[in-house]
Amino acid sequence: MLRILIFCFVLVCAAASDESEPKHNYKPKSGYVPDEKTAIAIAVAIWTPIYGDNEIKAEKPYQAELRDGIWYVSGSLKAGWRGGVAEAEIMKDDASVIRVSHGK
Repeated sequence: MLRILIFCFVLVCAAASDESEPKHNYKPKSGYVPDEKTAIAIAVAIWTPIYGDNEIKAEKPYQAELRDGIWYVSGSLKAGWRGGVAEAEIMKDDASVIRVSHGK
């Protein structure tokens, strides 16, 4: 019985030590969203399930501008159209989404 208890104790300690070690994580020097193309791809992937494939495709071409480590991504309105476009703000460093919206 004592052997079983010792064995269980060793297993619990081994499992606990594995969890305390951080998992490997590669982070590029230029961040997870290094360029305009990547920022747009992320924004479109977020917008499409929210606003619909047809709505988002109709807002091409998309623009992305990097300011202070944040990508500001937006769609475009066709000439003569009224209304708003999809917008997203995405952190260059870690790809976290700060804001998603669509104008009226």
